Amino acid sequence: MSENKKLTTASGMPYFENEDTLSAGPRGPLLLQDFILHEKMAHFNRERIPERVVHAKGSGAYGTFTITNDISSYTRAKVFNKVGKRTKVFQRFSTVGGEKGSADTERDPRGFALKFYTEDGNWDLVGNNTPIFFIKDPKKFGDFIHTQKRDPYTNCKSPTMMWDFWSLNPESLHQVMFLMSDRGTPFSYRHMHGFGSHTFSFINADNQKHWVKFHFKTQQGIKNFTNDEAVKMKGEDPDHAQRDLVTAIDAGDFPRWDVKVQIMTTEQAKTFRWNPFDLTKTWSQKDFPLIDVGVLELNENAQNFFAEVEQSAFAPAHVVDGISYSPDKMLQGRILSYPDAHRHRLGANFEQIPVNRCPYAINNFQRDGQMRVDGNGGKAPNYFPNSFDNIVADPEYKQAPVELETLVADFYDRNAEGENDHYTQPGIFWREVLSATDKRNLVSNVAGAMKGIDGPKKAEIINRQLCHFFRADVGLGVAIAQAIGVNVEDAMPKQHSTDKSIV
Repeated sequence: MSENKKLTTASGMPYFENEDTLSAGPRGPLLLQDFILHEKMAHFNRERIPERVVHAKGSGAYGTFTITNDISSYTRAKVFNKVGKRTKVFQRFSTVGGEKGSADTERDPRGFALKFYTEDGNWDLVGNNTPIFFIKDPKKFGDFIHTQKRDPYTNCKSPTMMWDFWSLNPESLHQVMFLMSDRGTPFSYRHMHGFGSHTFSFINADNQKHWVKFHFKTQQGIKNFTNDEAVKMKGEDPDHAQRDLVTAIDAGDFPRWDVKVQIMTTEQAKTFRWNPFDLTKTWSQKDFPLIDVGVLELNENAQNFFAEVEQSAFAPAHVVDGISYSPDKMLQGRILSYPDAHRHRLGANFEQIPVNRCPYAINNFQRDGQMRVDGNGGKAPNYFPNSFDNIVADPEYKQAPVELETLVADFYDRNAEGENDHYTQPGIFWREVLSATDKRNLVSNVAGAMKGIDGPKKAEIINRQLCHFFRADVGLGVAIAQAIGVNVEDAMPKQHSTDKSIV
């Protein structure tokens, strides 16, 4: 047996009295001078950092990303530059709307966030288990999330809030249908697909740009709970997905995903039927087939959940040379908001936390700030340029000019031509993607959720949302109307079958 370790304070001072506080006699009052009590309680009081505003409940693990196919004609990113190359990754899965103690089986999108530790810096790909989202403009994000949290009056979750927002924002219909299908209650994190969701850009060695979407196809196979099964598991084991992931990796049953991309040229984007940067839309795999890239494998559990999973921080702003952004408005908003959220929750130096730290050289002139733990640059200059160090800006990484379609600043015209079709893709999802069982479950789940709408605006909210379902597909609208006991003729919009652009 190894030699015993001495009990010490955080500063390293050994001490003995860890269970009894210094007092004025055996039964007297406690003494202020017992700083061991102060240290223990002060640290205990600060054990809980602010939880994430969204994606608070999550699980994570380390793994590897292995390249199986050459895509260097599209991107010069070093993570992709050689078949067989392996890059270490950290992945975090999560639910979106619930608090840290909520159940893993809630009907909710699942976060799918990856940190690739590349030699050109950390690349964060922050997506979901759905290829789309509820909204397409970041100004709406806070409002949307408020409807998924707690009612400011009752402090309870409110179906009325959710359906009121969704019914007033028809762009949400596509994601609402994903959510209300059994895809909204995955069996586990191992048994679901993942998506980068946003449109990003690839840049190759010749500075040619292509638009790209990332897909992660589970090798374990898709497996979902029905609504009744999810509710049952919520009571039996609210941490089911966390337990499943840790147990599988500990047993050597490493989960894997096939990594694929869709590629669109800049010319194709100009003539695409929908805005290719609209987060509420998908690219048809018939028109833009999936291209194999590699395999993602998770093979190492975090040794300490708080240090590695809870303190992990991902930001879509973190791209590397050869991978860049797009005009996706939601992506543009997240470039700002994610690092800002991490600085609030973890401090200005959140990237020095080991799970977030790039394992390769870091050279910059950032100094000071809460929880600076890396020596703070020592006596080196804290400004650039200077005459004393050898840190230089490498021209190899100079970005090519970005071609803009217009130089006119304008607000997003939500009803411009090509931007107001919120119904065709949800209709395709209903008719061509879902099985007969999936359709029955979706209708049942929607009906069950909408029955929770109450208050003086109940009928108005229900009818408004039913109109969206009808415009996506008449059969879908009829099925849901009948399931919630609404007269079909009263709910059916007059132009449902001919005008798919009604907003």
